[in-house]
Amino acid sequence: MSTYSLNLRVFWPLVTCLCTAVLCLYHALKRRQDCSGQEDCNESDDETGSFPLFKFSLVFLVCYFLIKYFISQEEEPRQLLIAADADVKVPPVPEIREELSAEQKLSLLQNYYDHQIRLSPHVLGHSKAHVNKIVSELVKVGRTEHQDATVTFRGDFVQIGSAYEQHKINSPNSFDILIPLKLPPTLQLQIDFGLHDMGLPAWFRGNALCKLRAPKRSEWGRQYKNFSDSFCMEMDRAPRHLSSALVLKWFYSKMQRCLNVIRYRFEERCHITLSVVEDKLILKILPKSDYVCCHISMSVRLIPAIHVGDSVFLIAQPWGRTNLGPYLKAEIFWSANFSKQEQKLLSWLKTLAPDNSCHLKCLQIVKALRDLKSSEFDKKCGTQWRAILSSYILKTALFHLLLQGNLESWDDKFLLDRIGDLIEFLKDSLQKQCLMHLFLGSSTIPDIVTVPKSVKEASPVNLLAGFDRNTLDTVSLHLLHAWKDVHILIGNNNVHKNVNREFAGQDGCSHQGSAAQTLVKHDPSV
Repeated sequence: MSTYSLNLRVFWPLVTCLCTAVLCLYHALKRRQDCSGQEDCNESDDETGSFPLFKFSLVFLVCYFLIKYFISQEEEPRQLLIAADADVKVPPVPEIREELSAEQKLSLLQNYYDHQIRLSPHVLGHSKAHVNKIVSELVKVGRTEHQDATVTFRGDFVQIGSAYEQHKINSPNSFDILIPLKLPPTLQLQIDFGLHDMGLPAWFRGNALCKLRAPKRSEWGRQYKNFSDSFCMEMDRAPRHLSSALVLKWFYSKMQRCLNVIRYRFEERCHITLSVVEDKLILKILPKSDYVCCHISMSVRLIPAIHVGDSVFLIAQPWGRTNLGPYLKAEIFWSANFSKQEQKLLSWLKTLAPDNSCHLKCLQIVKALRDLKSSEFDKKCGTQWRAILSSYILKTALFHLLLQGNLESWDDKFLLDRIGDLIEFLKDSLQKQCLMHLFLGSSTIPDIVTVPKSVKEASPVNLLAGFDRNTLDTVSLHLLHAWKDVHILIGNNNVHKNVNREFAGQDGCSHQGSAAQTLVKHDPSV
């Protein structure tokens, strides 16, 4: 239903004119009534009629300018009033354009964090609870009796990503869930991270091959023929490899069948759909208003995974659009996932850091700063910007920084300095074109974290190796400017939000501003 928003610039001058006209009309009618029957009335009117008209005109002008003055005084707080009507708190927009002092910058960032970055623990907790309940039902249905020649669910699921690591920003409605799979028990799985000798692009290294071996070679043609035809590929006459793309295809259809089984159980509570968005399987959950207090739509990415030991998983990725050359097919490769190690490392660091440590807040603010800055780029440049400053790269940089320095210095009172350190570390990494993977081939992993032998023996992986040096230098320069002008970015963002909210109030529907339309949505996974 459309609504009407009162325009005060038109309303008050119109009311003033109307009241003045009524007073003039009343005065004219009264004089005519008083002068009826008097011979000299017309002459008196000619002599004195101009004086009351002058008085009323003067009153009108005074009222008009007074009202215009008060309206102009209300323009500054008017943005906050609009936000209050929408039940949204907006930090004040700094009027100055010169660089802020340290105290002003800290106050602005804290205000921005409290009102626009930090998510409600209540809403996030409820959202995770609803997601867990529905996914657990899907996995329970999918865990059928294990057959020797097929793939099936292991029976559990693994929560990964920023929503479960307390550094999520933007919205509490997107989640990533790993669904571990079981292979036939008699097949031997061999993981190969040694891809540096295969002529792969630098940006693709760090992925793995899953080689499968049967107890006897002849059994491939008898016992495992259907499995081989459905899930395996060969490469250069090598042993059969488990195909990421074929497992994804099976997983999509399997999840759809599981959803058809459980849908009726939740039809009174929420509406559930399953769709493929950009080759990713997304579970959409829309709770009904009488079921949950936080009535928001939730998006869950379901990812099939193979466990390789010590809570390390290989996840099937939609490699379909990746070009590796004429002799290699991307769909045969798997991406390594170390979410459980990262969660364990975060928990360990939390015990060593001060109780009010700001390391996760720093990561959230830098991620938000990246998103604000991306609105200044076109779609192509914005995509590059977000790829180089992806959430995983930012998190890896934070881990390296935490493992290098004194954790006592991460007290919340040093927030501004620690954000500056993270920005400086990122700048140095971009200029050196080097940011090493935290686990693959690393010799600096804390003893608290365990990884399989194949991960330790893998070749070290540089997360920035696949990017052009000039592009990295440009991103480094923009990142420094974004940190220096953070008050301008936040101010412009608030202005755009208020303008969009004002248009929504006038038109009765939500419109996105030009800046919001240029934002490139990022992958919510880790």
